[in-house]
Amino acid sequence: MKSTPRQATPRQATPRQATPGKPTVLIGFADSLAAIESAWCLLDHGLEVCAFTRSGTRPALARSKRVRVVPVTAPEQDAHQTVAELRSLIGDLRPAAVLPLDDHAVWLADQYAQRPVPDGPVIAGPAGKLATIALDKREQLLLAATAGFAVPGSVDAATGQPPGDGPWMVKPALAVELRDGRLHRPVGRMAATPAQVREIAAAIGGPAIAQPMISGTGEGVFGIATAAGPAALSAHQRVRMMNPRGSGSSACRSVPLASDLAGPVSEFISGCEWRGLFMVEMLRDSAGQPWFMELNGRTWGSMALARRRGLSYPAWAVSAALDPEFAPPYPGMAEVQAPHVTARHLGREIVHLGMVLARGGAPRMATVRDVLIPHRGERWYNWRSGEPAVFAADTWATVRSQVRGRKPGGNR
Repeated sequence: MKSTPRQATPRQATPRQATPGKPTVLIGFADSLAAIESAWCLLDHGLEVCAFTRSGTRPALARSKRVRVVPVTAPEQDAHQTVAELRSLIGDLRPAAVLPLDDHAVWLADQYAQRPVPDGPVIAGPAGKLATIALDKREQLLLAATAGFAVPGSVDAATGQPPGDGPWMVKPALAVELRDGRLHRPVGRMAATPAQVREIAAAIGGPAIAQPMISGTGEGVFGIATAAGPAALSAHQRVRMMNPRGSGSSACRSVPLASDLAGPVSEFISGCEWRGLFMVEMLRDSAGQPWFMELNGRTWGSMALARRRGLSYPAWAVSAALDPEFAPPYPGMAEVQAPHVTARHLGREIVHLGMVLARGGAPRMATVRDVLIPHRGERWYNWRSGEPAVFAADTWATVRSQVRGRKPGGNR
């Protein structure tokens, strides 16, 4: 049963005034992993930045001297109220663009786009058909197979026979799902038997898919798509994961775009007529075969790596949404020619080191050396001159959340 939207209550931003003549971009959620780097990118391009966050929280970005942070009702509590408050905030703020940073924000921005404020902002992210693709892995898998990617065999986890002999990864088909007026983000896990597959699917409580487990190195291809097609392509690999047994990156490095990825990426993006920034995530197995995992149709966790190479994807996405004639640097399928770097997240590196030391084993000293000794070409996530409080708060929040057994922020 859907909840009835309450009247939106105006909410006060932190007391920072917009600079006259500078367009404002509204971003969210402020605690998503890409929020800080995306804000820095927009500021560097002469834009004012306002970020929305869940009521009762104070994300690291709230320590910024130049970013306003405004609370809204958490969509996990009442998604309809969040949309109403977002609409009210847009009406008061009059931003030039809204840039969704995580899957919850993609859903909210799409809801707003269905009934926008008159003369309101452009949505610098997926809406309508593209929002469906961004949030539904089943749609993505079909598009990926058509584009020529190797795609793991996938079945409905609740009713289908899992492919192969297992183990399998059981995960929600939807990145976020509306249930009883609240947005849910179910999580998946590994299953060793067909019975466990069905049990995990039942626990997810919504559409779920089962795929054979694939071991490999995580890779990503990034870019921005305009009416002219995908452009400014770049790529990265994971160096370390926060949790050595599997999690988001604590360190990643840029790499040349692999020749076996450029074609399928172009076919995927062009085939669905994608617009805006994108990240195609893959696993490359021990035989060298890249397997399609998912499309991130919003900002991604390793945005620091792109920024350190001079690749301003968030600002380009806003520019493309505001100006249909905008052409990003490195047009077409030409690979980005920029210095390669490694980006590290201090809080996640501390967590990684702690987990390795706690478990013991031969890799301990190598991990200590890799994490504690700086190397040439390395850069830190979320560092900006003049904003050390944001960097410190983000580091502390990451470590504290892992000690308490929670994951901060939205998309990882």
